Amino acid sequence: MVLVAYSDRLNPADYPVLACAGMVFPFFLVANLIILMLWLIVKWRRIWIPIVGFVLAFPAIRTYLPLHFHSEPPQGSIKVLSYNVDLYLMNKEFPHPEDSIFEYLRHQNADIVCLQEDVIQPSSNPIDYSSLYPYNDTVHLNKPTTLNINAVGIHTRYPIVRKERIEYKSDANGSVAFFLQIGNDTVMVINNHLESTHLSESDRERYNSMIRGGMNREDTQAETKKLLDKLSTAMIQRASQADAIHQYIEHHRHYPAIICGDFNDTPISYVRRTIAKGLTDCYVESGNGVGVSYNQKGFYFRIDQIMCSNHFEPYNCYVDDKMKASDHYPIVCWLMKK
Repeated sequence: MVLVAYSDRLNPADYPVLACAGMVFPFFLVANLIILMLWLIVKWRRIWIPIVGFVLAFPAIRTYLPLHFHSEPPQGSIKVLSYNVDLYLMNKEFPHPEDSIFEYLRHQNADIVCLQEDVIQPSSNPIDYSSLYPYNDTVHLNKPTTLNINAVGIHTRYPIVRKERIEYKSDANGSVAFFLQIGNDTVMVINNHLESTHLSESDRERYNSMIRGGMNREDTQAETKKLLDKLSTAMIQRASQADAIHQYIEHHRHYPAIICGDFNDTPISYVRRTIAKGLTDCYVESGNGVGVSYNQKGFYFRIDQIMCSNHFEPYNCYVDDKMKASDHYPIVCWLMKK
């Protein structure tokens, strides 16, 4: 458990398979808890062993499973919402998910909304965010030659002074820094959609079958190797993207900053740790529980994030698992300028 807890220190470029270890952290956490209870029953004097493990792994436990009491955001806080809308075409329970998402955002009444895969499809109803927000901008991340396109969008009450795309290698993903005029401050908001795992629908189905015990031993071993190869390849790509984002943030330290989006990586990962350097992870500092934000095919992780510079104090960050119009849940937080 302790080794897995610190696997986010490993650069996937150097340790491609070991860097994936953070995905299994909750299994080791539960296993160590079971061992603790067994020692209490069998030989209570040895409970110090799992307790030492919990102490050593506490930073990772706090990152994965923060616990906080609810506190009302102060008057004047900025409400930030980040949501991967899955091209507005995901959930079969929603005949027109674009309409459901629009109504959800209207009801949330956030001050800054950052959307990933913010691309309306020809089969969907058009969306006019200008009826909700006076300032809107969407940046396409690849050439819109097919339906499989991607974009990050920002919809906000604050004027957009300028924008700049962060340079790194990717065919269909990206990060864009939007500079907003909030009062007398220029605040940098970076909306991210990092490299996906590139797992096909059949890959996810086989993984789901594997974790449910629906495969024999030989098939499980072969499937595990294939899965690790794909996951580690994507993780290597995300690692270089995370490095570029971190460097960009460092070069713009004089701006108050809000970082959000779909990181496509778990809380115990090189990507989250690299981007979070020098920042406040809003969910870790003010959230409660695991906060699963991706909810499909056995991959239940918090891969959507909101972070901020030390210019802000976060309040009541949460993942809204009641909004099911996408394969992600929205993540919401209030930020108070210090």
